[in-house]
Amino acid sequence: MRSVSEEPVPLHEEFIYCCGAATHVLKCGPWKDLSKDESKNLPRLLFMIIPGNPGLAGYYRTFIKALYCGLNQQYPVWVVSHAGHCKPPSGMEMIEDTDIKELEDVFGLNGQVEHKLNFLKKNVSKDIKLVLIAHSIGCYITLEMMKRASELQVLRSVLLFPTIERMAQSPQGKLMTPLLCKLRYALYMPVYLLSFLPEGIKASLVRFALRGMKTCDESSITTSVNLFSVDCIANILYMASQEMMKVVERDSTTIKQNLKKLIFYYGTGDSWCPQNYYDEIKMDFPDGDIRLCEKGLRHAFVLDASKEMAAMITDWLRDDLTKL
Repeated sequence: MRSVSEEPVPLHEEFIYCCGAATHVLKCGPWKDLSKDESKNLPRLLFMIIPGNPGLAGYYRTFIKALYCGLNQQYPVWVVSHAGHCKPPSGMEMIEDTDIKELEDVFGLNGQVEHKLNFLKKNVSKDIKLVLIAHSIGCYITLEMMKRASELQVLRSVLLFPTIERMAQSPQGKLMTPLLCKLRYALYMPVYLLSFLPEGIKASLVRFALRGMKTCDESSITTSVNLFSVDCIANILYMASQEMMKVVERDSTTIKQNLKKLIFYYGTGDSWCPQNYYDEIKMDFPDGDIRLCEKGLRHAFVLDASKEMAAMITDWLRDDLTKL
């Protein structure tokens, strides 16, 4: 008899339109539909991943599988891509062909917040409790979701490497803001030319770009090949440019109102949210669960530390889950 860790992990993949934009959803576990209120087989809890930028669901494939196994396969673990960041399959357009426009500027930062709320409204029963696990700009989106939809039954929000303030003033922000806000269109032509390369050569270029890592998640390599799409890159860079302009002040009011539900996890060498951001939020909220990484994990942990991060989160939430 195989142990739980040796059994194949059920993973369901969907490409859907949400707010009229192509959206990639990965669902770990046997539950494919959580929208039917009358079903007696619905789980009590959904773990939903809100990605960083680039917000491609594939980057979190290993992470959600490890998290699902760490939770003893008791709860569904889903990741929803950002609107327009995925490369749609053949026959599917980036934007739905319809006369009804559900949301203005769905690819912008505000649009991505509404995109996630719309997904939950249409795909998850309101009776299901939520654990929101957010990464990077996904943490800003998650705080906005909790602010705009207080009716959501959020048990916990785990905010990993949270870019929730002063992004343009961070070391990486100072470097990237001029590029993203003034020169991003110049990147489209080389990406367009590279898009004609065979898939194997694209994968080789990705491997070369990530060659400095001792171990790199294979799913990250295959997912990164999607970045050779001009449509994807345009939406990714447009959202990033808005992040530099709009993520300025930390929303301390929303944090204070939800402090007991929040876990913050900051990096020690993170150039997007440097350690002084951790020091300051720790000082402002001394009773908050605000942690500093002691393992040297990189901001983009999904590239090489998905299993390690999943194990830590499982441990953090153990007490919460035993109370369910």
